[in-house]
Amino acid sequence: MVKKSLCGLTSGEIFDIIGSYGFTSVHATSISNSIYKKRISDIAQLAKIPGRLKEVLSDIAVSGIYPPLAANVSADKSVKYLFGTENGKKFETVFIPDNKRNTVCVSTQSGCRMGCSFCVTARYGFRGNLTAGEIVNQILGIPDTFKVTHVVFMGMGESMDNLENVLKACSIITAEWGLAISPRNITVSTVGIMPGVEQFLQRSECNLTLSLFSPFSPERKKYIPAENQYPAQTIIDMMKSYRVKKKRRLSLAYVMVRDLNDTDSHLEGLKSMLKDSDIRVNLLHYHPSLNDQNSPSSDERIQFFKHNLIVSGISASIRKSRGTDISAACGLLAIR
Repeated sequence: MVKKSLCGLTSGEIFDIIGSYGFTSVHATSISNSIYKKRISDIAQLAKIPGRLKEVLSDIAVSGIYPPLAANVSADKSVKYLFGTENGKKFETVFIPDNKRNTVCVSTQSGCRMGCSFCVTARYGFRGNLTAGEIVNQILGIPDTFKVTHVVFMGMGESMDNLENVLKACSIITAEWGLAISPRNITVSTVGIMPGVEQFLQRSECNLTLSLFSPFSPERKKYIPAENQYPAQTIIDMMKSYRVKKKRRLSLAYVMVRDLNDTDSHLEGLKSMLKDSDIRVNLLHYHPSLNDQNSPSSDERIQFFKHNLIVSGISASIRKSRGTDISAACGLLAIR
């Protein structure tokens, strides 16, 4: 019999399993608290439940919390972890410490099938979706798990291509019986799979960021194939019209490549695209891979973009690159 993984289950789902044995929803909450809050990986050590329940769980379930296979530490203290599953899926996770803000960048798939030309993960290919438990374990299974304050779904994979597992993982991360991290501290990234974006906006309170690359559709199509079916302008119009709850952030990620998407016309295109909206722009340095002919925009050019966007009434910031020396920065995750 294949044992059920408790990590990845809601408190209600845990009750569905143990209820038939005569146990209560209170016991289910105790189990979920032990898994998600106390990070207990040994069923025998679960707190505040009867011994008989531990025996039952030992027969039918595992905690679902497991450590990474390997770790690589950056000079800036970021750590890239390699995880693997019993069925052979491998994926990477990055822990990014920054004073009181400690972020985990999680993967949603092993590899990716979006085919974005500037992303190294695309060259690894697609090996499968991750379950909600495999996503959440990227937070629970690392050594610094208790330090985590923020979670970004910006690792391997396209979040909207694995929507149900992403939504479930978000609900576990934010639930009071789960990790109890505020939705305002959770950001999910996408290249723009429109049906998924629409569902995510309606069914989650977490932040959403769209990877844009270019404000011009013909150009974006060259680098982000999803543009052919789901134009970024249409998705941005949806984001503009969506009634955002207090403190929920909708944003664009704009990776800046020298002489490719950092011209004055690109800046004007961005300003036109985001006029009269509250959508924020995160400007990112491009991270070239081996034998890549492209290079990142200069710091001065990125600052110029930021200044002009802000002057135009558009909120903008520059995201600091982390873990570049261990290929842990945006767009560089791929199993080696």
